Amino acid sequence: MEPIGSARVVPVGAQATASLPDFVLRQFLRPSPEPNHRQLYRILEEGVRSRRLPAGLRLPPTREMARALGIARNTVVHAYDQLTLEGFVSSRVGRGTFVADLGVPSAPAELPVAHVSAEAGAGATAFSTRGESVLAHAAASPRQWGAFMPGLPEVRQLPAATWLRLQARAWRSAAPEHFSYATGAGAPELRAAIADYLQSTRGVRCDADRVVVTSGTQQSLMLVAQLLADPGDRVWIEDPGYWGARSVFRACGLRLVPVPLDEQGLAPGPELRRAATPRLIFVSPSHQYPTGVLMSHARRTQLLHYAASRGSWIVEDDYDSEFRYGTRPLPALQGLDEHQRVVYLGTFSKTLFPSLRIAYLVLPPDLVVPFTRALVELFREGQTLQQRVLAAFIAEGHYARHVRRMRRLYATRRALLIEGLRRRFGADLTVLGGDAGLHLALALPEGVDDAALARTMLERGVVTRPLSLYSLRRPPPLRGLLLGYGSVANDDIEPALEIVADTIEVHLRLRPG
Repeated sequence: MEPIGSARVVPVGAQATASLPDFVLRQFLRPSPEPNHRQLYRILEEGVRSRRLPAGLRLPPTREMARALGIARNTVVHAYDQLTLEGFVSSRVGRGTFVADLGVPSAPAELPVAHVSAEAGAGATAFSTRGESVLAHAAASPRQWGAFMPGLPEVRQLPAATWLRLQARAWRSAAPEHFSYATGAGAPELRAAIADYLQSTRGVRCDADRVVVTSGTQQSLMLVAQLLADPGDRVWIEDPGYWGARSVFRACGLRLVPVPLDEQGLAPGPELRRAATPRLIFVSPSHQYPTGVLMSHARRTQLLHYAASRGSWIVEDDYDSEFRYGTRPLPALQGLDEHQRVVYLGTFSKTLFPSLRIAYLVLPPDLVVPFTRALVELFREGQTLQQRVLAAFIAEGHYARHVRRMRRLYATRRALLIEGLRRRFGADLTVLGGDAGLHLALALPEGVDDAALARTMLERGVVTRPLSLYSLRRPPPLRGLLLGYGSVANDDIEPALEIVADTIEVHLRLRPG
């Protein structure tokens, strides 16, 4: 009897072919923020698991694979070696590399895992009610790179030499504890650097002791939801609003209450204000996601007064406020808070690069110790060396220079995109939120299926996001497309925009009436 989980190698010749499957060519992206060997490994590993690469298939020789993908042969060798080590393929000298039989049947393509329930039959997976809800509403894009993917910065312009120099210095001076689990709220030097930066640029009231470093905004939100709210508690959330926050709050069992927007930002009506008090109020006042609305000073004051009088917590997501064009970045809502009811969220994903996975919370003084204890207890944080590198990057002025340079670059790309949209559509379609950030929204006529448009564009190689995706209300108050310009090279904007415009024009012509 074979050991459980062992991989059986199908005899050579059963399905032997060295042709490169089309889906490998389609999925392999160049350039990509993911290293080539990891990207190739991931595509092939997923192909084996899903049976798109059937057991016994002979993979192309490393030279042919490298030539077809335009990468180094050693890169392919590295990916093949890792697949062999993990039992996904078997290599025989002089005979080739063959896909292994993993010994488990594949799931039917028409039965997504998220919809499997305990009633589906013996052996089906029974998810929790919260798990079913999270999976049913999952909205992450299947691709995280390409024009016009929202929320991506220009990672090809990073000062890599400077970063590597600071990283080498951090490694040379590292102590043993820097390689262990973190035991506090983050590297002290990074907390100090973040506090200094926020005080001088965002008007945030804080010192280093109020900063807690996390591994991304989603983790920050998870801590907030778990420590400040109980399952069933209400959370006001902008509608349309950031789907990632909705996902975390759902996972924690909170009751989502969609709040509409107007030209001044979050606009809860009288009935909503008189209704049950929300435990959390999630807002992005300096650049609302995804519409780009700026919350007025009067609305900010009203919101702070409401939270203080009701005992609610305001969760301020200040995700990309560094990039405002034509005017200085606006001060944070937190800086106006006299009652310590604002939890401030920031991230380096937009200003540096998403895979850095470093974000932070600025907390009221009474919350710092509990949040730090929960962070260590639940997540066993690390990345101490990377935090020290980032601290030096900020303290020595490299971060501020990089942000200034990127602001000029993004302003140029924003102008090119808006000019192209106006040239193609004139006044027929409205551009929303073009004054700040890394994206803008193109509003479409009522009744247009923006999700279908986004799918069609994705098939043509352009990544957009439908505005209807960001709304809890049905029908959604806005339909349109989010167009991110941060990661799109200047020369690539016009060709990608042609695909967007052509797809929209065809779709509008096909609409009844």
